[in-house]
Amino acid sequence: MEPVSQEVCDPRYGEVDKVLEQLTKSKALHILMVLDRSSKPLRFSGLKEMVDAPSTTVSRRLKELENFGMVERIYDKDSKSALYAATKDTKSLSPVMQSLFDWVSVRYERDRA
Repeated sequence: MEPVSQEVCDPRYGEVDKVLEQLTKSKALHILMVLDRSSKPLRFSGLKEMVDAPSTTVSRRLKELENFGMVERIYDKDSKSALYAATKDTKSLSPVMQSLFDWVSVRYERDRA
């Protein structure tokens, strides 16, 4: 039997847990991927349609993700409405999100075969 390590857990694991807690909420990852792939900020209605979720779910996730620094709300003076965009943090997470999507795609295709 291996001896139990007495090392203190790296505090970054806790930070990873916080990120995963946000990303695993209903539609959060989907919202981030849509915003990340969009060439311009999106209106709430367009985003809601793209992620195929109820207004309350999208609204909650956007607020949570904005508070977490993953979504930026931009006010459009011309249309007097809010637009949503991915932040630099979300853009830097893009390769990880894409890798996860690719991994799931492989599993999905394998399980369908």
